[in-house]
Amino acid sequence: MAVTATRHDIRNVAIVAHVDHGKTTLVDAMLKQAGAFAAHAAESLDDRMMDSNDLEREKGITILAKNTAVKYHPKDGGEPITINIIDTPGHADFGGEVERGLSMVDAVVLLVDASEGPLPQTRFVLRKALQARLPVILCINKTDRPDSRIDEVVNEAYDLFLDLDADEEQIEFPIVYACARDGVASLTKPEDGTVPQDSDSLEPFFSTLLSHVPAPTYDESLPLQAHVTNLDADNFLGRIALLRVEQGELRKGQTVAWIKRDGTVSNVRISELMMTEALTRKPAEKAGPGDICAVAGIPDIMIGETLADPENPIALPLITVDEPAISMTIGTNTSPLVGRGGTGKGAEAKAAVKDRKVTARQVKDRLDRELVGNVSLRVLDTERPDTWEVQGRGELALAILVEQMRREGYELTVGKPQVVTKEVDGKVHEPVERMTIDVPEEHMGAVTQLMGVRKGRMDNMSNHGSGWVRMEFVVPSRGLIGFRTEFLTSTRGTGIGHSIHEGHEPWFGTLTTRNNGSLVADRSGAVTAFAMTNLQERGVLFVEPGTEVYEGMIVGENSRSDDMDVNITKEKKLTNMRSSTADVTESIVPPRKLSLEQSLEFCRDDECVEVTPEAVRIRKVVLDQRDRARAASRAKHG
Repeated sequence: MAVTATRHDIRNVAIVAHVDHGKTTLVDAMLKQAGAFAAHAAESLDDRMMDSNDLEREKGITILAKNTAVKYHPKDGGEPITINIIDTPGHADFGGEVERGLSMVDAVVLLVDASEGPLPQTRFVLRKALQARLPVILCINKTDRPDSRIDEVVNEAYDLFLDLDADEEQIEFPIVYACARDGVASLTKPEDGTVPQDSDSLEPFFSTLLSHVPAPTYDESLPLQAHVTNLDADNFLGRIALLRVEQGELRKGQTVAWIKRDGTVSNVRISELMMTEALTRKPAEKAGPGDICAVAGIPDIMIGETLADPENPIALPLITVDEPAISMTIGTNTSPLVGRGGTGKGAEAKAAVKDRKVTARQVKDRLDRELVGNVSLRVLDTERPDTWEVQGRGELALAILVEQMRREGYELTVGKPQVVTKEVDGKVHEPVERMTIDVPEEHMGAVTQLMGVRKGRMDNMSNHGSGWVRMEFVVPSRGLIGFRTEFLTSTRGTGIGHSIHEGHEPWFGTLTTRNNGSLVADRSGAVTAFAMTNLQERGVLFVEPGTEVYEGMIVGENSRSDDMDVNITKEKKLTNMRSSTADVTESIVPPRKLSLEQSLEFCRDDECVEVTPEAVRIRKVVLDQRDRARAASRAKHG
């Protein structure tokens, strides 16, 4: 007979929001106020403690879903309650992380910026929460922004719930107003542009969490079931699985049944059991229903698998993730400068190159390792043994994987991002995105024109009366590859654009997004200032004097639409005749430095990006000038 029991000493909640609406800052404030740190340590704490990864700190976004736990002591002197908080990414490209985060919790806090209101990623994470039937607490953050419009944003949030077909129960959500940076929250609406006055802490937020996040319930008669929702690694313990215990108890040293993805069952022993306290994991003896814990001792465990009772193993459903939309090829570095460091000269460069990872086996091993913890990626074989097709949610997710590999000492050749198509009723369908763009009114025309070229259709346009316009477009994902740089140039850096996957639609036809050709080096050598002076009228250069180049490497953007082979290593001939212009100094226009993302956006179909720890170079797939010319004439004459 089923005996349902509830654990009142624990709450599990995820914080979801759009990029940069303040999730990580709110978690920081909760940790500080719940006394997670000693007083002397709290003063020296960094901001955004949950963003532990270098790339997360540099880009200011959360990439990996992480969990922390705060011990909250109720003001009425009751027993302390553990609140497990999952900080999820706000970017739809890391949707795999969001889906895993939501499978561990019983409710979500939806954080919305008091000025920007709900944006596309807000829609994305909220849709996932409503599908999972999780209760929602709305938190309006950054109420102190001078341009905040709290009433309108609350109405927009209600509209969003209705738009996503929320039922009556889901729409009855509590609202908390907060300024996470100051660590203040209130249940009464403050004036626009002010910090809540009737409170000086996050106490109202904590009490709302306790009253609205359901405590975990379990059936006392059921055997052990624990779901693997995330993976981590430790130098001493090896692979660590993060689990949520659904039923029964998990103990250190216990033998459990491990149910794999393919349905096979094997018995394993749990060598270590840990629970999170603040930001550190501490050894524990047992974990009960609703607890989020970490176990070690199972080397090949994967996300979505179940640990169960050996006598009666019952599997929990696997975690499913949305289909990938963007793919690109990643292979070994095949350029003439492979393994030569920045310049290939000097003792330092030789020492740095010694531990360089350039072989196909090393690249494949690294991609396989990435698959272990990243459920939204796929790696497929291609016709070439040293190249693989990597599919993911979006351009950003794939660019971050390449950036991480580059920092670890890998040398790669990365192809132009492509879309992943699928066939529906015999017709090719491609992924489409819903793009929300905020721009000052004077740039409206430029944005509409940019979107027109990319076959985007406008769905909605609203003017908030503050000189800014918000436009919504549905546009093929293909059209957004390389869009960001042009968009920022056209709006002079003022435009804000965010997109989210909207499904698949029939193929839109050919798109031409880059009108200019490339300037391609026709021989190897070092770039000279003399050659650059003559070439800078032909287009924008990407290299500076002294840079080593090779045949087929792209050194700049042509001002015309076709490619041009150029000699950028040409030296000035010295004669014993004095030139009449000898004393005229030539000025070189500073080169345009492209980041990894910009290089991937710049690529055409016959180009790829060479990525090494020191440099990012764009090159032709076929380096030899004559071979390229032959291929072009064959294509022209069929």
